[in-house]
Amino acid sequence: MKIINWAIVGVLIFLPFAVINRLDTDAQRKTMVTELRYNAALDTAVDDAARALLINADQQHEASYDSEKRVRVNKEEAIQTFYKVLYMNFGVADDPIGQGVLNRFVPAVLVIGYDGFWVYAEDEFRNAKGETEIRPVWGAKKPYAYVDSQGNSLAFSLDDYVTVYEAGTQRWLDGFRSEIQAGSTVALLKNRDLFEQVRRRTIVDEIQNELAYRINRYNQFVSRSGESYTFTLPAISQEEWNNTINDVGVLAFLQGIPIGTKQYNSYALGGSRVVKKETIIGAKKDGMKVYFRSNCGYSYPTEETFSSEKEAAQNGYMPLPCDRKS
Repeated sequence: MKIINWAIVGVLIFLPFAVINRLDTDAQRKTMVTELRYNAALDTAVDDAARALLINADQQHEASYDSEKRVRVNKEEAIQTFYKVLYMNFGVADDPIGQGVLNRFVPAVLVIGYDGFWVYAEDEFRNAKGETEIRPVWGAKKPYAYVDSQGNSLAFSLDDYVTVYEAGTQRWLDGFRSEIQAGSTVALLKNRDLFEQVRRRTIVDEIQNELAYRINRYNQFVSRSGESYTFTLPAISQEEWNNTINDVGVLAFLQGIPIGTKQYNSYALGGSRVVKKETIIGAKKDGMKVYFRSNCGYSYPTEETFSSEKEAAQNGYMPLPCDRKS
């Protein structure tokens, strides 16, 4: 009988802990599921926005540059797509009030261009009526700018195309590093590996500094409305930064949404991964009709150009592989 009594006492003691532990486990599971759903929503919105960067963007203006990454971006199309997909995934596509609430959790959206970037974030200004207004707007384009110890200025890009101002000679140069290094006095252009290190570090630093400024400014705006959450720039791994500066794309932040006992805080990166389509060139080699992609480096005189290899083959041309140039 005493054993049964002790058993009952033991159950009464441990039952509340078991119930609390079960409730805590359920809460953690629900939080995890919600966080995964938010991650998927943000990733989808950013990926679709990145793909929208090239919609209706006229690439013909960039044709004089032999660079796959130099593409014109449509940041307006990208930002519209980002919010449209985000609203849809959060179930507020037809709810203007819900959209306004969700907007408060997006401190900044960044569009990475070939030779500079833009940040879409809230700013304060006077409208046409002279009234102070705070709303999201595009900031000015920020170049990937660097100044060396000799006072030379360099504007980098997502590859090794660079614009240089030589302080000593007071002249401007622009082109791929390998093309202009011989005629320049800038030491950084002579060292390919060092150039690449400085280029990447400069781009990352410029983006980080601008984002930190924008998010801090956003904190000032939201604090006026009584919100206590402090938006911060998340710790982004070096691998992610390498992906960020490897292609034109979109970087967005979603922070401060309450989930369980914490706030959701994340970011997503989406690269367009779409480069200009190479022209197919039809030429003659030893009297035979051949075709090859324009980036293959063949020097045969052009007979015709085609939009696809299929079209070239239909016109009687045979393919030349890129790995056997002559």
